[in-house]
Amino acid sequence: MAILREKFIDGCDNKDIDIFVLSNKNGMTVKITNFGGIITSMLVPDRNGKYDDVVLGYDRLEDYFENAPYFGGIIGRYANRIENSRFEINGAEYILNNNEGRNHLHGGNKGFHKVIWEAETVIIDNRECLKLTYLSKDGEENYPGNLKTTVIYSLGDDNSLRIDYFAVSDKDTVINSQIIHISIFPVMEPVRLQITN
Repeated sequence: MAILREKFIDGCDNKDIDIFVLSNKNGMTVKITNFGGIITSMLVPDRNGKYDDVVLGYDRLEDYFENAPYFGGIIGRYANRIENSRFEINGAEYILNNNEGRNHLHGGNKGFHKVIWEAETVIIDNRECLKLTYLSKDGEENYPGNLKTTVIYSLGDDNSLRIDYFAVSDKDTVINSQIIHISIFPVMEPVRLQITN
């Protein structure tokens, strides 16, 4: 089925923030914004055919701009904590921004969940997919390397949501990116959430 693009607001840095609606032949829909790759809604049928939104989040997109719980967003460059906000690669120490006491959490002050991603629809295996791409520049949040990250979302007619992650850096770096708090999707049969790295 076609992916619909709904303009939400004029974003910053001359980039619009849009919502993309993925749907399948069963009537399941998933809404994803290019602001942080946030899944804002997932309407799925229960065993009686009643549709309900199973995503924990906000009613207004503006509320995701702060998004302290990181609801449904792409987390990176590093999902989880980096103790004391520092790490070493090849004998060089990197000191990151503190955003959780003395630690660095979920990519820092402006992690992947707080940036506007380039968005396009692509066809993969005869399925229309949403492709989000972001270039995290060398030194962003003090991480080394230009890191190009791509996340591809596809919704199957078997009510599965597939999310694929790809990342390439021009320097040795750390990355551990994912959609965080998958438990925010209290999904029931017949929905499957498949994530590949």
